[in-house]
Amino acid sequence: GKILDDADLLSEVSNLIESPKVFLGEFDRQYLDIPQEVLMAVMKKHQRYFPILDDENLLPFFVGVHNADIEDSELVIQGNEKVISARFADASYFVNADSKRNLHEFRNDLNRLAFQEQLGSMLDKSQRIEQLAVQLAEYCRLDADQVATVKRAAYLSKADLATQMVVEMTALQGVIGREYALQSGESNQVAKAIEQHYWPLNIDGNLPESILAVVVGLADRLDSLVGLLSVGLRPTGATDPFGQRKMALGCMQLLLGKDLDIDLRVVLEMAAQAQPVRTEGVVEQAASFMLKRLQGVLRDRGYRHDVIEAVLSVQGHNPHRALKSIEQLTTWIAREDWSKILDSFARCVRILPKDQELVSVDHGLLSSESEIDLWEALSNIDPSDTVDDFLSSFTAIIPAVTSFFDEVLVMTDDLDVRSNRIALLSSVSRLANGVVNMSKMDGF
Repeated sequence: GKILDDADLLSEVSNLIESPKVFLGEFDRQYLDIPQEVLMAVMKKHQRYFPILDDENLLPFFVGVHNADIEDSELVIQGNEKVISARFADASYFVNADSKRNLHEFRNDLNRLAFQEQLGSMLDKSQRIEQLAVQLAEYCRLDADQVATVKRAAYLSKADLATQMVVEMTALQGVIGREYALQSGESNQVAKAIEQHYWPLNIDGNLPESILAVVVGLADRLDSLVGLLSVGLRPTGATDPFGQRKMALGCMQLLLGKDLDIDLRVVLEMAAQAQPVRTEGVVEQAASFMLKRLQGVLRDRGYRHDVIEAVLSVQGHNPHRALKSIEQLTTWIAREDWSKILDSFARCVRILPKDQELVSVDHGLLSSESEIDLWEALSNIDPSDTVDDFLSSFTAIIPAVTSFFDEVLVMTDDLDVRSNRIALLSSVSRLANGVVNMSKMDGF
């Protein structure tokens, strides 16, 4: 077998012991009937043992580290084996006691667990998760069978919090839910969604395998984020007692990792509608809070600060689309002609008066050939949905833009002609609307 690769446990043990002595212990094979995640959690949390696995299957052995200055290592091993047997006996008792009930029977017990004073019990939260998960599933255009599975998984998603095993070891939430769901006759899809709606567990953690678990996980996190902000609870400097930053980061990992085309403004409003407390502006607060997490993720991935700002200032409400646009813009700025492209667009924008009202171009006031050429070039461009579309379209009309500025005096004394020429340039600037704010780019 191989020792479980657990960097956190290794670091903890390394810092606990000054003179490490490693030993191999063994436990009774009868305990392998207990879900192996339970056994591994007991070993790691209570005893700081390293489980041993063979092809991901737990073996009845463990590696421990002690600090005792003792020659008789067998005495140390026997003592540790007795302790872990007692721990496993307790875990076996909890599992057996829980197994006398179906998972759904634990759900009503959630009314005894508080989520937050103004937001109600965990049962109240569970009901909100179910409602929001179904709305999200429909928003994501899942089919009827998938929506039904999401509804069932969301209904049961927090039931294991009331089990004796999870009360004893909170880290097993979701894992125990999966095991008990299967024992209770739930489908494998529902069982996996119950476990994986907590994923990713950390910054480098695995993402859920199915869209079903993703939807339930988003519903859980969005409900908590919006609810806690609604009652005035927001992380400060170094404190984040409810883990809201982790919730928001988890949402970003799911949306980006699973390529979900979701408008945060829409889904946050869904979450806000379900809250028992509604505070004005909470959707905007939540969106801004999540945007900061998205900025952090993108910076960690190495994208340029101006590229991030240029896209997020326009598309920050849709992380998936924003990422695609950032990837495309990153490719464009690496081109040799990027400076020419940016300068040409900037010429069209910088000359526009601030707070310029939207005015249509009057074709009858176009007098020079270069004006007409630019107007006709613009007329052949379809609205852009992506950075590639926008920049490809604009690059094609750069010769017309250059000729326009070479041959036309925009700020002519004729106010009607001046206004019309400004409207023409405003049409150029609007090519980027909804895609990217080019004024945020370095060198604009």
